[in-house]
Amino acid sequence: MAARPSEDELIARFFSPLAAPEGLGLKDDAALLKLSGDDLVLTKDALVAGVHFFPDDPPGAIARKALRVNLSDLAAKGAEPLGFLLALALPGDWTVHWLAAFASGLASDAADYRCPLFGGDTVKTPGPLMVSITAFGTMEGGRMARRDGVRASDLIYVSGTIGDSALGLALRLGSLGLQGLDEASRQFLLDRYLLPWPRTALAATMRQIAHGGMDVSDGFIGDVTKMLQVSGVSGRIDLARLPLSAAAKAALALDRDCFERIATGGDDYEILAAIGRDDAAAFEAGAKAAGVTVTCVGEAIEGDSAPIFIEESGGVVAFKRGSFSHF
Repeated sequence: MAARPSEDELIARFFSPLAAPEGLGLKDDAALLKLSGDDLVLTKDALVAGVHFFPDDPPGAIARKALRVNLSDLAAKGAEPLGFLLALALPGDWTVHWLAAFASGLASDAADYRCPLFGGDTVKTPGPLMVSITAFGTMEGGRMARRDGVRASDLIYVSGTIGDSALGLALRLGSLGLQGLDEASRQFLLDRYLLPWPRTALAATMRQIAHGGMDVSDGFIGDVTKMLQVSGVSGRIDLARLPLSAAAKAALALDRDCFERIATGGDDYEILAAIGRDDAAAFEAGAKAAGVTVTCVGEAIEGDSAPIFIEESGGVVAFKRGSFSHF
């Protein structure tokens, strides 16, 4: 039997031919609908129990994560949240208590991020719980930080820290030998898996300055590779600069083998930004004013080969896989 296509191959083969121009060839995390004056940015992510969250996670946290992963995509494009549509597929064992807690968590984040519910659909499913959100954002016309906007010589920045959520998931699964990790670090990593922190405060700086952008959802290595290759450039990425939290550093000190999980595990929901060298100081100042930490991790270079990842010793690192894939 022929091998099934990967997620990227599946999209390119079956769905990209169906996409309207607003879909940007399905090569980005969002669509772009031009209006009179402003642009409307659209994005959609679906979360499935047992794949993106644990079935016994708090219902309010499930709802908030579902909204936040979409807000992360909007922020990476430079868009301000406008509203969202919700599709909820409920298994047969749902309860009013569960749904009330889910709605409460969703309401809290909808208010905090100024992204109200526009409508949606609720259905019954024989399978696991699924939450699907379509989020809408707006921005000044022509200012979207597209994934394919990276230019050779651009500096590559990433917000926040990388690997916390992947380590938190590994702790939940018991797949890491980190018995010596202190309780505060464990809780930090577990919380980062449960709830991402969308960098919505960085949106204005992204649309004002960034040539290209995307959020890190499937894994830093794979996602920075995608962004560079869809832009038709290569890159040099300095892994020694990869920003790590104190908790991730503590985990790495106990088990050096967990670095690959940090770099490729995904669920970070941080922002990758391609910034012209002349604009680097302004980008850093804008991020600082927004309260978002950003770190320059490398540069885009001419060429169409895969980017080069350099370790602290100066050697080139190869990874078994760059990111999570559903298929």
